[in-house]
Amino acid sequence: MNYKSAKFVTSAVRLDDCPVDSQREVAFAGCSNAGKSSAINTLTNQTRLARTSKTPGRTQLINFFGLDEGRYLVDLPGYGYAKVPLSVKNQWQEHLDLYLNKRDALVGLVLLTDIRHAFKEFDLMMINWSQRSNMPVHVLLTKVDKLKRGAAQNALLGARKQIAGFPNVSIQLFSSLAKSGIDTLEDKLDEWLVAREDSVVKGE
Repeated sequence: MNYKSAKFVTSAVRLDDCPVDSQREVAFAGCSNAGKSSAINTLTNQTRLARTSKTPGRTQLINFFGLDEGRYLVDLPGYGYAKVPLSVKNQWQEHLDLYLNKRDALVGLVLLTDIRHAFKEFDLMMINWSQRSNMPVHVLLTKVDKLKRGAAQNALLGARKQIAGFPNVSIQLFSSLAKSGIDTLEDKLDEWLVAREDSVVKGE
């Protein structure tokens, strides 16, 4: 899958605003300061595909980025730090719940969490939801460049222990600034986005 070809397609407020041609899509979720938009931009080698801001919580819509026909990356609203009225936050949560529970094309969730204080309440909530829904999750421990190598490895080991009881959760280190961990992320996305029958055809 060529992630550098990703293009913005549409922003959705409600579930029925989402693209109707989607066959497979992977959503990126995380607290508003986890580096979600930066990770998408790093993955696609584009600086402005996903909106980034020094003010956390700028992503307020469900944003769809098209890849190959019927394949999408999805940037979900950031959670927890946006300076918006409570009524708006509640509305985001309602639409997010509908998307996660009713979107048939969703095949995987990339959950981003800052390696320096991983697995906040929202992160654990998403992991628990994924287990109930049999939805695979791939965790990016972001901002690895903020730690020395030894500290980062220790944090990874600690995080792995926290998710040891969840069979559908994988984890890796990632840094948008250092552009590290991209290959591992691409491999996981390929696993989810490339249908098994497509892989068979390509191998023939």
